[in-house]
Amino acid sequence: MEISMATTEELLQTILQSLEKVEYIKSEDIPNIDLYMDQVLTFMDRKLRSAVRPQTEDRVLTKTMINNYAKNKLLPPPEKKRYSREHLLMLIFIYYFKNILSISDIQTLLGPITEKYFKSVTEKDMTYIYQEVFSMEQSQIRYLEKDLMRRFKSAGEIFEDADPEDKEFLHQFSFICLLSFDVYMKKMIIENMIDHMNSSKDTDSSKKDK
Repeated sequence: MEISMATTEELLQTILQSLEKVEYIKSEDIPNIDLYMDQVLTFMDRKLRSAVRPQTEDRVLTKTMINNYAKNKLLPPPEKKRYSREHLLMLIFIYYFKNILSISDIQTLLGPITEKYFKSVTEKDMTYIYQEVFSMEQSQIRYLEKDLMRRFKSAGEIFEDADPEDKEFLHQFSFICLLSFDVYMKKMIIENMIDHMNSSKDTDSSKKDK
């Protein structure tokens, strides 16, 4: 029994250690020169590889993906087949959003950002947006670590009458269920917020038409 629980706790420690290694792409690491498609793919793969599962061999982004983002107006088209620093910043946002949101939802979120800040000649440009958002990273990781430990403890307090040989698996199963419920609820909140954005936009358009 104690050996099983120690194994499960070791799993938690591995997860916490992996969080320490997660790094976002710092704005100063993004080239200030325009890049061709292959250079964009190489840069993104090198910088985001730590965020994907070790057994994943595919590139984090592909040429087809990027072309589709431009086709669906998530990403402004390249200029003379070259992508600017602003394009890379947009691609990073898209990369994180695409795992949980639909194309149309990402359009709703990034549309106003692209319209106002992409190619902005003021200090409040895409770099400004990116730096402000990602400045919260470290505080959020600290919060996430504490939240994970709390949920891990809660997951271990159920199935007290389970067969000893099943306890380790059931502890991990209940922990995953708690995390999955959290993801489900947050995704629902995000979608509700985006629906509200769309509703407000439709209302504003109706007023202008009148």
